Amino acid sequence: MRVCVTGATGFVGAHVARALAERGDEVRVAYRNPDKLDALKGVDFKRTKTDVLDFKGLRRAVRGSEILFHTAGYVGSSPAERVWRLNAHAPVVAVEAAAAEGLKRVVVTSTISAIGPANGRPADERTEYPEDWLGLAYPDSKHEGELAALEAGERHGIDVVVVNPAYVLGVPVNRDQSGETSTRTVGNYLRGRLPAVLNAPMNFVDVEDVAVGPLLGADRGKPGERYILGGQNMTWAELVDRIATISDVHVPVVVLPREVAYVVRVREAMGIPGIMSIEGYELMGQDWAFSTKKAERELGYRPRSVDETLYASIEWYRELIAAGAFDEAASSGLSRLANVTRSAASLGLFRPVKIGERVTGRRVVAGL
Repeated sequence: MRVCVTGATGFVGAHVARALAERGDEVRVAYRNPDKLDALKGVDFKRTKTDVLDFKGLRRAVRGSEILFHTAGYVGSSPAERVWRLNAHAPVVAVEAAAAEGLKRVVVTSTISAIGPANGRPADERTEYPEDWLGLAYPDSKHEGELAALEAGERHGIDVVVVNPAYVLGVPVNRDQSGETSTRTVGNYLRGRLPAVLNAPMNFVDVEDVAVGPLLGADRGKPGERYILGGQNMTWAELVDRIATISDVHVPVVVLPREVAYVVRVREAMGIPGIMSIEGYELMGQDWAFSTKKAERELGYRPRSVDETLYASIEWYRELIAAGAFDEAASSGLSRLANVTRSAASLGLFRPVKIGERVTGRRVVAGL
């Protein structure tokens, strides 16, 4: 089968392209920056240089294909115009270009945050997005992109299926690369550069499981439907504890209450700089617990355990560290704060804190 992949130079997109090539498909990659094609090291593919916002260029890229896998997107909150153009408008361009060239189906890779946060129990595909939206650029733009892509599919008579990955961990296709944003939680912990996490739930999933999801969506997904590609629900503190246990590296990571986002909002309003934006805190502080039952039932999706993912991620990061990949890394606000917490641990200042945790039942430090 001939297929086209957008966003194939990204973490998830590269794995999707590899999974397609490994099952024998003829893969064409629509790319913008040739310097990023190293992400596809070892993958057999053809290429067309274009921008996902260029309708004519994207038509040229998908011509002759049967299915378009649109994995392109922008993870971030600024600049706002770029966030909205790539996350909200590009999916529409993709569907319209595919329809114009007579493709059978478009699979749009979105995110769980586009579904909306959980409310007391794991969210699923029927969860209603907040009526006033979240007021956060990344999930709001991805939510808009989903809606617009599905509407474009109905308008042009082309099947559109949406898949919603959770927080993606794992190893990139090109193991020489130093890691995407989502994997840096593991790497920063191992390098002693993770000072704190928020006490909030998240669903963590392996990138290789996520990569299979769009293929399953193309083969078995129902037009107009979305499918959550998740793994295991756990808090950020529990994730840090698992990394510490598996790696046998024990460094303190402060567990901040979710309410810290309100303090950060005041800080930003006063123009005081910080180590992370308010959107970063508010995104991490949501309840992102999800159910994958629909994808398991309708697509045959089967995620692996988070421990298996962490074993692979830790081994890969240790290879990078041993190869000197981070030797020239500059000091940052995060690393300086992490140094403070390690110094406090070396002085035994966290011992009474751990006792207090057992009394109050509230996590204050992870990783020890």
